[in-house]
Amino acid sequence: MSAEDSKAAASPAIRFTLDGQEVDAREGETIWQAAMRFGVEIPHLCWHPAPGYRADGNCRLCMVDIEGEPRLAASCIRHPEPGMTVSTASPRAKAARRMVLEMLLADLPERAASPDENAALWRWADRLGVAKSRLPARRGAPPAPDRSHPAMAVDLAACIHCTLCLRACREVQVNDVIAMAGRGAQSRIVFDLADPMGESSCVACGECVAVCPTGALLPAGLAEPETRAALRQKARPVASVCPYCGVGCQITYQVDEAANRILLVEGRNGPANESRLCVKGRFGFDYVAHPHRLTRPLIRKAGAPKVLGLDPADPSSHFREATWDEALDLAAAGLMAAAETHGPGAVAGFGSAKGTNEEAYLFQKLIRTAFGHNHVDHCTRLCHASSVAALMEGIGSGAVTAPFTASMDADLILVTGSNTAENHPVAATYVKQAARRGATLVVMDPRGQALRHHASHMLQFRPGTDVALLNAMLHVIVAEGLFDRDFVARRTEGFEALSAHLARYTPEAMAPLCAIAPETIRTVARAFARAERAIIFWGMGISQHVHGTDNVRCLIALATICGHVGRPGTGLHPLRGQNNVQGASDAGLIPMVFPDYAPVGDDDRRARLEALWGARLSPEPGLTVVEIIQAARRGAMRAMLIMGENPAMSDPDAAHSREGLARLDHLVVQDIFLTETAMLADVVLPATAWPEKDGTVTNTNRQIQMGRKALDPPPDARPDWWILQEIARRLGLDWNYEGPRDVFAEMGKAMGSLANITWERLEREGAVTYPCPAPDHPGKAIVFADRFPTPSGRARLVPVDYAPPDELPDADYPMILTTGRQLEHWHTGAISRRAHLLDALEPGPTACLNPATLERLSIAPGAAVRVATRRGTITLTARADAAVQEDMIFIPFAYAEAAANLLT
Repeated sequence: MSAEDSKAAASPAIRFTLDGQEVDAREGETIWQAAMRFGVEIPHLCWHPAPGYRADGNCRLCMVDIEGEPRLAASCIRHPEPGMTVSTASPRAKAARRMVLEMLLADLPERAASPDENAALWRWADRLGVAKSRLPARRGAPPAPDRSHPAMAVDLAACIHCTLCLRACREVQVNDVIAMAGRGAQSRIVFDLADPMGESSCVACGECVAVCPTGALLPAGLAEPETRAALRQKARPVASVCPYCGVGCQITYQVDEAANRILLVEGRNGPANESRLCVKGRFGFDYVAHPHRLTRPLIRKAGAPKVLGLDPADPSSHFREATWDEALDLAAAGLMAAAETHGPGAVAGFGSAKGTNEEAYLFQKLIRTAFGHNHVDHCTRLCHASSVAALMEGIGSGAVTAPFTASMDADLILVTGSNTAENHPVAATYVKQAARRGATLVVMDPRGQALRHHASHMLQFRPGTDVALLNAMLHVIVAEGLFDRDFVARRTEGFEALSAHLARYTPEAMAPLCAIAPETIRTVARAFARAERAIIFWGMGISQHVHGTDNVRCLIALATICGHVGRPGTGLHPLRGQNNVQGASDAGLIPMVFPDYAPVGDDDRRARLEALWGARLSPEPGLTVVEIIQAARRGAMRAMLIMGENPAMSDPDAAHSREGLARLDHLVVQDIFLTETAMLADVVLPATAWPEKDGTVTNTNRQIQMGRKALDPPPDARPDWWILQEIARRLGLDWNYEGPRDVFAEMGKAMGSLANITWERLEREGAVTYPCPAPDHPGKAIVFADRFPTPSGRARLVPVDYAPPDELPDADYPMILTTGRQLEHWHTGAISRRAHLLDALEPGPTACLNPATLERLSIAPGAAVRVATRRGTITLTARADAAVQEDMIFIPFAYAEAAANLLT
């Protein structure tokens, strides 16, 4: 039972009569909701019974008869009253519903010409026995279909003005693209200022097409009758989790088993998304059938140079196909040869934050037990390692203290260094909804972003001056006595040193550095401190910086001295990037800690793992991603195993990364495509894609969720866990897992964080949050209410000095470069650029500059521009973007043909 259900069940019951039976309605329930709970289905079109939707009562199809009342009532907006007698199927109600349908059908195309002949409208018409209308049409010529958007088809001739799409866009996703224009018979749905959908500000979340009851708005793929027929006749639903970002949206695949394809992806009512999705989660899954899929093991041909630029559809110029036994034997032999010749420390591994928890766990176990060291890492090193370091130091835990849904309980929300609406779109819906209901939203970022339209304060500070700005805010709070004295006394240590340190960080002194007016700094600081409940979200704009750890130390101080931790609506939340960064980190895919963040030097924890794994483990921290690449460049690292990671694109110094990988004697890569990293490999092992396997993942909210197999993989592709086990056996390890379930069971023995969370429970419930105090507890969403997991139980306040970025603009390089993700693409683009709808929306690399900058440089939007730094040069297309400051340039890093990380 959910928390909402438990609360409702405990509320006073309202007894009334429903179709002759006495029933109890819960407080706040409508007649429609109570009826559904008791198995009585009432027709409806203008409401979607999902979280975030309000009933509107405008379609009038849900009318019911209430004894003693002269008029029928719309059950979706009418609440039961004690003693009320309701008939949902009286002759009068039935006649009214049929007449409503006839009036609607009079203005619509015939069913055969409808964009979706099986839409909810037609299904209700069938059930109510209405085949056609006897009434004349009131409309003139119907509007022409609009196919301007790659992902969605628009045919407003089928629109009934239920406004469900408007509420989906405006109130649930809070994008404000869809509206009603005109009056009376001239009223119509429009996108922005009556633009074609493809030219509007639509972000393609697809919420509107998911709820449209007539097919007037439809996923583009369902515009084909054959696909609709397959969906209706052959679809098998499979519950899973989205594999893109760290939000962890639950989804349902609708699968055509005969054709082994996904027909449609729908949002499920999971704890992180409540049925919402973004463009990637709804439209980004056909990559699994892309012709570039690796389908056979590959071995580099003798003498073939290690270079990029191979044709991923036909790598036969440099690779030959092999059997699995040959490829696995060679993969393991090369790793073992490097260890025997140059020492075990000459072998390292990069795991993946896009795989499952089980795969991450096995990967780090393989490196540690086969080679006796801790040279294993993954992308968190380049994402939130600085966040984790500061959080572990400050509050004793690297995980979030509250979920992003806690923003709905907050009075003030501070977002810094995160373009949440593009990088975590579904999480952003909760922030936008909170702002709409009255919460103060403060956005702090050098680059403008979509959240600024919802913000009370948008602080577009100078890049690299986060510490200056945050210290100035802390100064105001301390100097004006706005901090929570009781919380500081009971729950923190080091406040006196922090207070003395902040004395010189006045807003007036910091304003010239951060370019934010002193009074603005004071206003925001006072608002944060005076809020009853405030929560902080940050992203890689905070952590991917030479001062990333210092930035997070300031955020920890800001939250803790104001007492904004451990209560509903409060907390510290670093938004995790990839879908399983949290889970991979929890599982130990980090060189200085074992699973559950046990330091490798902790003798007791290490001994327990040695007993479980039957192997000696090293007490010395291993090399990080950056150090491993440096070692490869100088010849000290000779072999690597890389699973689902693409450092040739994602490493912040891509040129050095490529050089180091190419110098290895032996490189083994497990992946689903011939990525830039795989092009440099000696052995390439074809893995299964996310919809082709089972396993668990842990999202940014600490919610462990179950991903399920929906499709059969290509005949010679194998799950990563199987590949790792086969390599382990060839390296002399006695591994005998039958599947991810066995691995998860072992993880439960190694990781106290998994207490009371079993595979069977996840299969049954879909999601459980850790820490979880009991087998029937949903898990603790908000932690540290009483103490922090530090030796003293208190948060440690760490004073931080401002220092300028390591590089500043000069006469030769006068602009500031910033990089990041786009809404439509993910990470290095290996997956999203092979999803045809996502690639159609953003097909090529762009450089975003302020319009004034383009004018000053005499560059027209759409023109090719050459961008150079001290490290490299790329060419890409100019795009005008007023959100970028005049001396800045923003470049997304998902494009191999213009790799932004060649510049950094």
